[in-house]
Amino acid sequence: MADTVDRRGVLLAGSGGAFGLYSWAAGAQAAKGTASQDLRLARRPGTKPKNILFVLTDDHRFDAMGFMKAQAFGDTPTLDRLAREGAHFRNAFVTTALCSPSRASILTGLYAHQHKVVDNNHPIPPGLIFYPQYLQRAGYDTAFIGKWHMGNEGDAPQPGFDHWVSFKGQGTYLPSADGLNVDGRKVPQKGYITDELTDYALDWIGKRDRNKPWMMHLAHKAVHSEFIPAERHKGRYDKETFRYPENMKPGMPGRPMWVENQRNSWHGVDYAYHGSLDIADYYKRYMETLLAVDEGIARIMDLLEQRGELDDTLIVYMGDNGFMFGEHGLIDKRAAYEESMRVPLLMRCPSLFAPGSTIEQVVANIDIAPTLLAAAGLQAPSYMAGSDMQPLARDPAAPWRAELLYEYYWERNFPQTPTVHALREDRYKYMHFHGIWDLDELYDLAADPQENNNLLAQPGHEDLAEWLSGRLFDILEKTQGMQIPLSADAGFRADLRSPAGGRQGSFPASFYRPPAPRRT
Repeated sequence: MADTVDRRGVLLAGSGGAFGLYSWAAGAQAAKGTASQDLRLARRPGTKPKNILFVLTDDHRFDAMGFMKAQAFGDTPTLDRLAREGAHFRNAFVTTALCSPSRASILTGLYAHQHKVVDNNHPIPPGLIFYPQYLQRAGYDTAFIGKWHMGNEGDAPQPGFDHWVSFKGQGTYLPSADGLNVDGRKVPQKGYITDELTDYALDWIGKRDRNKPWMMHLAHKAVHSEFIPAERHKGRYDKETFRYPENMKPGMPGRPMWVENQRNSWHGVDYAYHGSLDIADYYKRYMETLLAVDEGIARIMDLLEQRGELDDTLIVYMGDNGFMFGEHGLIDKRAAYEESMRVPLLMRCPSLFAPGSTIEQVVANIDIAPTLLAAAGLQAPSYMAGSDMQPLARDPAAPWRAELLYEYYWERNFPQTPTVHALREDRYKYMHFHGIWDLDELYDLAADPQENNNLLAQPGHEDLAEWLSGRLFDILEKTQGMQIPLSADAGFRADLRSPAGGRQGSFPASFYRPPAPRRT
């Protein structure tokens, strides 16, 4: 079969679809879990399949919930209830802090370098399997409602879902010309998007056969920027006081040049989105926008209780990545800092999770698919990189990973953040940058949870960094992640700097050494 070129100029190799462009060593392994895979999974003995409600929000950082008390304001009574009546996974992360890669990891149980949706422009490779396809094969009714936004701007129904409601790209908070795609039909958007998606969810759940298990993937647009609260919530926090992060200030010791330089950029506090931005006001609108999500979950829980299904339904709440509000002089996500890659994760199902439990182990979006398959009474396929999280709720000493891999690949349209691979342990985090002349980062999270003291800016930690680097590359080797993806240009370029903004950063002192004596 001859190679072709798609409308964006991306080479489509005859045997490999859109990803024939790359020399991915992971191709062979990924194929095992895609088109040739049988969708029948082994049953877990003695397990009653649960109904599953998975709620995903966009850009919701780990501490932006009422019970976390990150600020003196910010009400989330329903999320607080989920934590009170279920389990709070306190150290939950995404393996790539970017919409499309994270969503693909949630649905596949794979790292970005395995499923190959490595940024917001890459399409889904043909034959990639989403966990709802396994649920369908096992007899579940399935529904997708909300933001798909995985690798393209399409809104067409995707494999694994009996019912489909979505929109193009990021969608809009208020009605727009594009409208919604409902089971392949174009339908106008009638109102505020969070409320409308909740209405669709209620309608579908209310029609379910109580004798047949169901799964819904409810993916809200909220709380993606630009934040637009529902009319009833506008101004709720106008008079509240926002506490700015201490490490928002410039010139923190050990901060890499690329981070300092990013202050004056699209994703920096000095030139945010190429304009002026009040971080405090921005956070207030963010928390106001979240209120409709919280109210919508309460409405769904009320319906489940009326149907007698609440306690037989596994409710999972998660963010697709975090969001920085001034930490390290940055906004948005992509970086491997805690506020970017750490997310809320709550699970409620009385037979699976004890009320008010807190789980400390490092878990991630790659663990969602195997966990939900387990709740459905199915053995997850062996090719998945993630694991079932349920044993952690029963036994804090249950076997679990010692560290988590994080990856982000440089995007030409957002050139201020380099390719980064990171290793996140319970105590240490090591960040390894690719393609720049700069300092890597190493943090002792127990002593320095805000990541202010880069241990690699001072002598004495070289052996630890070398060992963590070895572990990082060992994981990449074992998961076929040793290639850096090459992307064709796509989208606009956010590459400007403000003439009134911060100046260029400087090399760290450790880079300066006197020249060696000249040999004669």
